[in-house]
Amino acid sequence: MTQTTTQYDPSASQPIDPTVLSLTDSAAQKVRRLREEEGDKELMLRVYVTGGGCSGFSYGFRFDSDMNEDDANFDNGDVTLVIDSLSYQYLQGSTVDYTEGLEGARFVVDNPNATTSCGCGSSFSI
Repeated sequence: MTQTTTQYDPSASQPIDPTVLSLTDSAAQKVRRLREEEGDKELMLRVYVTGGGCSGFSYGFRFDSDMNEDDANFDNGDVTLVIDSLSYQYLQGSTVDYTEGLEGARFVVDNPNATTSCGCGSSFSI
């Protein structure tokens, strides 16, 4: 997979290119704060898809300091979102955001490929 880099366009509600993923300003700001707490400004946010969850697939988030050869990457300023090639096929066109509300604070994925999702938004089906 060819690595892709794009800047998030905050004026667009969805990515301009359906193969691109977007990291919102809110999510990028949270990553910056978490990196500062970890003491490592080079950490990247890795988003991945695993089997399971109440709707079939689940989203996962973790920090990563390494990028694999088949990873795609997307930037919002100095923050990099990394996706492995298997997860990329399920996440194309998605937007990764960070929200704080009654359900708590969390990263969320707005995935246009998902046909159904669970109430908490952490799992989906295609």
